Amino acid sequence: MKTKKKKDINKHSSKLKTNAREAQEPFKGDRRSKSREEVEGVLSLARDGFGFVTRPDIEDDIFIPFRKLRGALNGDKVKVSIPKRSTKGPHRIEGEVIYIIERSKKPHIGILHIVGNQVWAIVESKNMPYDIRIPVESLEDLPTIGGIKAEKGMKVAVLVTGWPRKSTEPIGKIVDVLGKPGENTTEMHAILAEYNLPYRFEPEVEAAANKISEKIEQSEINRRRDFRDVTTFTIDPADAKDFDDALSFKKLDNGHVEVGIHIADVTFYVTPGSVVDKEGFNRATSVYLVDRTIPMLPENLSNKLCSLRPKEDKLCYSAVFEMDNNANVLKSWFGRTVINSDYRFDYETAQEIIETQKGPLCNEILFLHELATILRRKRFEHGAINFERPEMKVEIDPDGKPIDVHQKESKESNWLIEEFMLLANRNVAEFVARKCGMKNPTFVYRIHENPNPDKIAGLRSFAKNFGYTLGETDDPKSISKSLNELMSQSKGKPEENALEILALRSMARARYSTDNVGHYGLAFEYYTHFTSPIRRYPDMMVHRLLTLYMDKAPSQDKQYYEECCMYSSEREQLATEAERASIKYKVVEFMQDKVGMEFEGYISGLTEWGIYVEIEPTKIEGMVFIKEVKEDYLVFDEETYRTTAKASGRIFNLGDKVKVKVLRANLEQKLLDYQLIWDYDPNSPNNALPDPDKEA
Repeated sequence: MKTKKKKDINKHSSKLKTNAREAQEPFKGDRRSKSREEVEGVLSLARDGFGFVTRPDIEDDIFIPFRKLRGALNGDKVKVSIPKRSTKGPHRIEGEVIYIIERSKKPHIGILHIVGNQVWAIVESKNMPYDIRIPVESLEDLPTIGGIKAEKGMKVAVLVTGWPRKSTEPIGKIVDVLGKPGENTTEMHAILAEYNLPYRFEPEVEAAANKISEKIEQSEINRRRDFRDVTTFTIDPADAKDFDDALSFKKLDNGHVEVGIHIADVTFYVTPGSVVDKEGFNRATSVYLVDRTIPMLPENLSNKLCSLRPKEDKLCYSAVFEMDNNANVLKSWFGRTVINSDYRFDYETAQEIIETQKGPLCNEILFLHELATILRRKRFEHGAINFERPEMKVEIDPDGKPIDVHQKESKESNWLIEEFMLLANRNVAEFVARKCGMKNPTFVYRIHENPNPDKIAGLRSFAKNFGYTLGETDDPKSISKSLNELMSQSKGKPEENALEILALRSMARARYSTDNVGHYGLAFEYYTHFTSPIRRYPDMMVHRLLTLYMDKAPSQDKQYYEECCMYSSEREQLATEAERASIKYKVVEFMQDKVGMEFEGYISGLTEWGIYVEIEPTKIEGMVFIKEVKEDYLVFDEETYRTTAKASGRIFNLGDKVKVKVLRANLEQKLLDYQLIWDYDPNSPNNALPDPDKEA
């Protein structure tokens, strides 16, 4: 294709295109140099062409200049040559790619552009500065996937397969045809494809699931503990389609109560090695986008056989506790059961019962609420960290169009369910680790390591800017106490959001492992995931292992289960990123018809490149690029955490009231940009923003 036409269809930097060959030149450095070493990591690429390599044992990312990428792209696993860390030099480590170990398995999303018999995917991503050429001999070679033919203008998922040295662009193959750009289903499928998450089941998986009988044989009921005459109910979101956990409540003659946590017995229906089981393992988790759920298991299981619908006999795996009025566990029992739920509550209805003390099963709900409140108080007294960031909720119409955005906070009805799920998870893990008659049996734990001391030190320094003192000791229990005090003291203040974000970033990421180190955030010595096998494959592994050990089986293969844990943790992270991306997409879509409109808001974050602003009343956050402020020259001071205008002396602090205009709402990149209204006077009585305390 001629250069002129290529420039017409490519919106990216011409410099990147011109120098693309240079960025692929073979490594010419001296690998034997005593001043350098080689490391492996994953590359994150910026749209301007440079990148960063991350690896667990190096705190700071390794900066890779454009000309030293050697054809590596975002998500690729690479080997990098860097100066030895003892070598004096700039704070930021700069390296160069020696070679690409493995191309990323995550596809890029683009629009098909066809000129003659030449095909490109035009990629609009902040992590991909190149378009991708699709080599075909004729247009008939373009695939039909999911019943959709790849045609000009269609949105597609493309996997990079290589990058010939003489080419100015990578080459790839179409792995999915998503549909027409802008359509809601197309865009949601594009998000899933971008994170390599499936959104449909293969016909053989659906067929296998549909063959599973819903009939419960009497012989199976006879093998189980029968709870069908015990008061039982579910509490779920109003729009939930599957109900995979239920609570039962019974007063005992000795004055104690029996509380059952009943979990759908998924592993009774899904046998190891079956087609459905393999699909569940491959997915590892359900994915919850703004407008849809992508289940881990087909509908016949997730919405029918394993959904604890009221007035139906259902097979469960249960944790049953005898408790006193102070929520102390006196006895515990784990095993397979049969239940029949009396009532299906949503969170709003259960909350109304708690607040008004009226409604169906009122006595049971209120008693369990009291127990849950005690369990919650004990957990925080023991050192659990109280992070309660409100959830961003996007309301959509039947066509997927966002019609409202607001923050949704958890209430007592949410906590009621949460505390009893935590109780079951904790006690199952402790039972296997300490009480099943074996020493150190292989098990799947949900772990959360202690926070990074360096990041805690950074948070401590940051908090001082606002007059807060975070305990000087690095003792994990003291840190958790200090963090809770910090969150309590800053609640409702302008700096609350930034402090909470930095505190969260100082925490390790919770993950699955066969090596138990406890759960720092929950302050539990033993913890697992037992309560959601319908949507998390690790819970299925836990059910199977628990059954084996109660049947006196020997400890299972640790290496196998550790590999399963690592894979499940990776899939969980991908699902989380996709969920966040769908929220960002819908928020930006919600703001598209508000470009040019002005809003009052608060400064929610400050960085060297921009000022983050949350507008009222939606709390939607966007960014003011410092380089786009024309009225003055702005400089961010990391020491004082404030941005100063050099000419006028104006200072921007966290929580300051500002006014912004919506400048851009970029759907493809899910970015929202604001423009600062420079002459806005936050002290004018006409510009007063609502007082949160008075509103409450």
